[in-house]
Amino acid sequence: MVVRHVRISRRLAFHGSAIICNLYRLNRAPDEVGKMFGAAAIATNAGEEIYPGYPGLVLAGAQLRAMTWGFPLSLTGKSGQKLKPKPVNNARADKLDSLMWRYSFAERRCLIPLTAFAEAEGVKGHKTRTWISFADQPVFTVAGIWRESDEWGPVYSMVMTEECTGMQGIHDRSPVIIAPSDHRQWQHGAPEEARALCKPYAGTLHLDRTDEPWIRR
Repeated sequence: MVVRHVRISRRLAFHGSAIICNLYRLNRAPDEVGKMFGAAAIATNAGEEIYPGYPGLVLAGAQLRAMTWGFPLSLTGKSGQKLKPKPVNNARADKLDSLMWRYSFAERRCLIPLTAFAEAEGVKGHKTRTWISFADQPVFTVAGIWRESDEWGPVYSMVMTEECTGMQGIHDRSPVIIAPSDHRQWQHGAPEEARALCKPYAGTLHLDRTDEPWIRR
């Protein structure tokens, strides 16, 4: 299976400090990740750094699959012409009952494996990347939902909740981190059981504040 995806401007994807988690990385081989989670790795064409509109690896049921990061949102130009869809890569936990997310949350929840996610820090025009991870977990998982799309094939979105303790002062929202013991509840529990997991992570996170420009020109 070939994963279709849209390439969007990284400048557009990262514009503004209010945007949460528009970049993460997974620097482990697909076969290694599959073994970690007891999943069969299929169609795993994805890069180490994942941006909105690009393919990333997703644990859907017993499979590790490549999907495009972001649900396609149809756009219309000023003259009524159809524009390229925009990938909506994050879903707020308090909006999961909205039409865009409702059926995916009820029927197609997934886990997104990653080694770190990035947030922007610094003054406008000079923001740098702060990578957030776990010191003792080479790969951890965050909550996701997915669906099939006409535009890009299978697509997924990351689920966001309120700011967690380890990210205070960086952003007022953070990904929903799913502990290994909660993997089954997120993927296979009833919607209300999964919703109970959509809360800020209370443990310690590792912050790596770098000099990497947030926008690579």
